[in-house]
Amino acid sequence: MSPTATTAPTMETTDTPAATSIPTARNVDHYAYTVADLDAAVEFCTTVLGADVLYRLGPVEEPDSDWMARQLGVHPRASAHIAMLRLGPDSNLELFEYTAPGQRRSAPEFTDVGGHHIGIHVRDLDEALAAATRSPQVQAVGEPWTDESGPAAGNRRVHLLTDWGMRIELRQTAAVLPYERETEARVYRPAGDWARGLPGALGIGHVGYSVADLDEAVAFFTGPMGGELVHRTAESVDADTARRRYAVAGPFRKDTAAIRLGPVTTVELSGFEAEGRRTERPRNSDVGGHHLAFFVDDVERAAAWLARTDGAEVLGDPQLIEDGGPIHGDRWVYFRGVGGFQLEVLNMPPGMPYERHTQARRFGPSPRWSNR
Repeated sequence: MSPTATTAPTMETTDTPAATSIPTARNVDHYAYTVADLDAAVEFCTTVLGADVLYRLGPVEEPDSDWMARQLGVHPRASAHIAMLRLGPDSNLELFEYTAPGQRRSAPEFTDVGGHHIGIHVRDLDEALAAATRSPQVQAVGEPWTDESGPAAGNRRVHLLTDWGMRIELRQTAAVLPYERETEARVYRPAGDWARGLPGALGIGHVGYSVADLDEAVAFFTGPMGGELVHRTAESVDADTARRRYAVAGPFRKDTAAIRLGPVTTVELSGFEAEGRRTERPRNSDVGGHHLAFFVDDVERAAAWLARTDGAEVLGDPQLIEDGGPIHGDRWVYFRGVGGFQLEVLNMPPGMPYERHTQARRFGPSPRWSNR
């Protein structure tokens, strides 16, 4: 995105919204998060997780217009610095640092609406955990534990908290999971080796989001967003376990749906019952704000379809970046899903200008949404 982006023309389409995927969608393109300290986040991701910096942008701002509000859903006087990273074999990670009037500086807690985490799947949890916690920027939440029951029984995991505002889950996945005996649906199992970073890291196995209404969110992500429900599970967590495993102050109930979203993405949506939890979703400009982006071949066609889709609200108009910068030629538009969930569709043609300055490349696009 850029303050010099121009509006692209709208394309007529005969598509009608249905329980499929966004027209011309290929894959989830990137996960995006707003952090308190962009430099610290980039340093951690590159040195501890082995990410590659693709490009940095900023400041992105339009102080003399309402462009930031229309296109990004933030205060008109907001300003952002952005870094795009290649994170492992099959993911792109976009990090924002905003300054904005009325900005909320405290990230949502695990049980709050808008709480989120990135799930890195590893071969050996103990080895990866030891390497991660050598960084002064991260602390483990208690000791690793194993799921003893439910559709994912046998998985072993631990949560990490970073001082720049991100929760990470390290997960060692069991060879066979109970749900696999009951359905042909499958979560994504990353299997590639990262060139560097955490030892034994396989890839981003899932991303997790806390939502206000789980049933509504599941219907949206398995309907117009084109996802496939793999399994659902529920658990009640007592106060001691909440503190030791999740760094949460009190007991809670958690209902989670694992949804396969295209070729290389599993989204875990969770609804919580917890006393005193925050129910207001963070804005893009708040620390802890986030969005999920889809790569599409035709942004105008996708946006026109989304504008007629129940539960979706397109922000502004499709934009074309023509500023001569690292992503000159990018087309994109943000939209909201149910519960205010922030999303995006975009198209970056091959041979982007940033490629002249680094050997690293973005992941994608996949051959097709159904490619597995």
